[in-house]
Amino acid sequence: MCAHQRAERDSDASAGGAADPLGSGSRVPAAARTVLNGPEIQRALTRIAHEILERTKGGADVTLLGIPSRGVPLAERLAERIERVEGRTVPRGSLDITMYRDDLRLAPARALGRTDIPPEGTDGRQVVLVDDVLFSGRTVRAALDALNDLGRPRAVQLAILVDRGHRELPVRADYVGKNLPTSLRENVTVQLEEYDGTDAVLLGPAERPRPGGRSHEGHEGVEA
Repeated sequence: MCAHQRAERDSDASAGGAADPLGSGSRVPAAARTVLNGPEIQRALTRIAHEILERTKGGADVTLLGIPSRGVPLAERLAERIERVEGRTVPRGSLDITMYRDDLRLAPARALGRTDIPPEGTDGRQVVLVDDVLFSGRTVRAALDALNDLGRPRAVQLAILVDRGHRELPVRADYVGKNLPTSLRENVTVQLEEYDGTDAVLLGPAERPRPGGRSHEGHEGVEA
């Protein structure tokens, strides 16, 4: 499952790179190249939606929870695709993991995101956590802790747009849009129409070393 961009936003804001056109906090690394364009992202999400339906036998008891920020619109897009196939509403919401992160004491204070659990709740349901980039796995661990405080799902799965490797915890995604081998000296930047005015996944050089040699995951479109 995943974790990596909100903590990075505060430091990335002073690390250089071009700001996103809508001022959402996404930073585009210098010399970044596109590894997924808009149509490719759409096709990846359509494939993931069909895989969810296949593995959950029609998705009758599936709830999609996006990890803020970019996991939330991704969850919404997946829900819409499943609804078009099945002809019924798919519960979806958001799961903020800010207070469950293991780097709270290492990073500046940050605003809380939104947790929005649909009326169906999570007890006895198949919950699919949705995020944009899977890196160290620490966001996923935090998401599992947050989910545990809300109820007891029958099963928990993870859907990720980009898996860039470099895991620090034993976490693996159930659904992956693209496996992207990367160096720790590279950044993965996810741009989504809802926040950035465009859909793209960019790969570029990291503009600063990770503090203390540790890798982090965050949630503002730029992952480093």
